[in-house]
Amino acid sequence: MSYLSPLLTMMVNAVKKATSNLDRDFSEIERLQSSIRPYQNFVTNAYNKTAQNLRIELGKVRPEAVFFEKDVSAIPATGSCFLVTPIDGLSNFSRGVALFATTVAYCENGEVKAALVYNRANDELYFAEKGNGAYKEGFRSHERLRVSTNKDENLALVAQQVGYDANDKKFATAIQKTSLLGAKLRVLGTVSMSMAYTASGKFDTAISRGNGFNSTVAGLLLVREAGGYVYNLDAADIAPDKLEHILSSANVAATNNNMENLVKKLA
Repeated sequence: MSYLSPLLTMMVNAVKKATSNLDRDFSEIERLQSSIRPYQNFVTNAYNKTAQNLRIELGKVRPEAVFFEKDVSAIPATGSCFLVTPIDGLSNFSRGVALFATTVAYCENGEVKAALVYNRANDELYFAEKGNGAYKEGFRSHERLRVSTNKDENLALVAQQVGYDANDKKFATAIQKTSLLGAKLRVLGTVSMSMAYTASGKFDTAISRGNGFNSTVAGLLLVREAGGYVYNLDAADIAPDKLEHILSSANVAATNNNMENLVKKLA
């Protein structure tokens, strides 16, 4: 099978077209950092414009699909839909940090069929289709993604994105658990890129607690299709199951095949 199915080809083209405004907007944001001019309204407008463009362009791909730009609590059981985050890592974007992504997951009858994570600033595109693997876009050919093979917890590189308020005890506990394990901790400010990097073997594990559903779902499919596991941290038995079951929780982990004990400690 080709790396890009007709569906994914159309999704990629739609997302690249819909996010073209972010090139100009991000450059302007970088300039505004050293200015006294307020830029919050500019960031909001950039986000809303991207959302509007995605609705238009993805509507051409699957006109019948329901478009969810606001987070949903679960994938609809019937019909087709797009779960979208126009800018995941909005705080990074708003400060001129080139670590943010547009995420899209296409679902049919309660199942995640295809997903992509696109960092417009660095032109990094990660995509996956259920049963057909995960890839990073290349100039001449696409790179097949594989999770890392690291087995040593003490050498594990862990990305963690916690959506709780900093004053919440759960936030402090989540960070402390990871740090006490001796793992090298990274907080990127974007859950989707954390999972894309886990799918590509740069990280061994990515932990997401209390983050938006739409931002999480695309990255989880990348990891599954790259040969990794995904876990529901709230379940008594955290053994990986169908991706759709994992998504019943706002607290999830994506990891290589050797870090189950690490995930259990974090849970």
